[in-house]
Amino acid sequence: MKPANETFSSCGTTVFEVFSRLAVEAGAINLGQGFPDDRGPPDVLAEAVRALRDDSNQYPSMMGLPALRQAVARHGQRFYGLEVDWQTEVMVTSGATEALAACLLGLIRPGDEVVLFEPLYDSYWPIIRLAGGIPRLVTLRPPDWGFDRAGLAAAFSPRTKLVLVNDPLNPAAKVFTADELGLIAEFVLAHDAYVVCDEVYEHLVFDGRRHIPLITWPGLRDRCLKIGSAGKTFSLTGWKVGYVTGAPALLQPVARAHQFLTFTTPPNLQSAVAFGLAKDDSYFTGLAAGMQAKRDRLAAGLVAAGLTVLPSAGSYFLIADTRATGFTGDDVAFCRSLTVEARVAAIPVSAFYASAPLSGCIRFCFCKSDAVLDEAVARLIRHFTGR
Repeated sequence: MKPANETFSSCGTTVFEVFSRLAVEAGAINLGQGFPDDRGPPDVLAEAVRALRDDSNQYPSMMGLPALRQAVARHGQRFYGLEVDWQTEVMVTSGATEALAACLLGLIRPGDEVVLFEPLYDSYWPIIRLAGGIPRLVTLRPPDWGFDRAGLAAAFSPRTKLVLVNDPLNPAAKVFTADELGLIAEFVLAHDAYVVCDEVYEHLVFDGRRHIPLITWPGLRDRCLKIGSAGKTFSLTGWKVGYVTGAPALLQPVARAHQFLTFTTPPNLQSAVAFGLAKDDSYFTGLAAGMQAKRDRLAAGLVAAGLTVLPSAGSYFLIADTRATGFTGDDVAFCRSLTVEARVAAIPVSAFYASAPLSGCIRFCFCKSDAVLDEAVARLIRHFTGR
């Protein structure tokens, strides 16, 4: 038989699916895949039900409901002082992954180079390849996940088309500093490049840190596409509602790609997200505070189990260094053993590297109920200490 498209057929099954299946088979607690346990804000759910019952369920505009586009524009002004024309600078997508696909397919031409920071979310690489782009990697290593001018300079060239920045960064739970963002901005401007900003965890930053969207950086307003996610902001990952903000000339080719991907998104969910983005500040600060408490709860338990926990500045995730346990295999083998024997599932961090895999680190997700986190910790302590 004739072969399928090699870009995707060579990828295999995503690591999240592999370990989620294994978790089900083993009866394990799944701290691998990043989705919360709770049902989301009741008032946002109620608005989705109301809109489903009372409003139109036919195709909305491919750009999104005006109510949601206006809400995204107000959100940008409210939190970041960003002035946005909702009619020309905001588009709704079926999740942030579709937003990423539309941005990358809309902007990349064959042979264009794309600068990426690894560890990286696993959808970036195949989408860039599908568009004909050439990834150029800046490798981040624990414990600080930092980079320097020399590392960035090695990734840029005259063929650089864009940079993809995930901030906060999954899986490393890194929040980029102002100095790092400034360095990225310097190289973007010097190379006449664009930036696609995956900011789905923008409201999940901890310990008094502040999220700084690159689109607000001097000189970058017309060069950035900012991607947000209702799934992460409202703990409703199954809704798959995302949004892109960017200058009209930059958003236009992205919209052309979007129209041939999903075209539009369920209107009742759009109405509910518009309602949610108008919630008062206490919701957004409470979301971050609640997740920070869960981070601390799981971190303390992992330390008690004998694992070394790395800092988590934002997102849903904690990275643990497994080398102190004495396990002699790689991180994939460690996670398989953990899932089957301890009955707690995590994700090997090597799965997020495209060039030089890192072994010895695994990723835990803490956006679960306290009872689930406590039971997972109890199982890990029994597994590693016998207590």
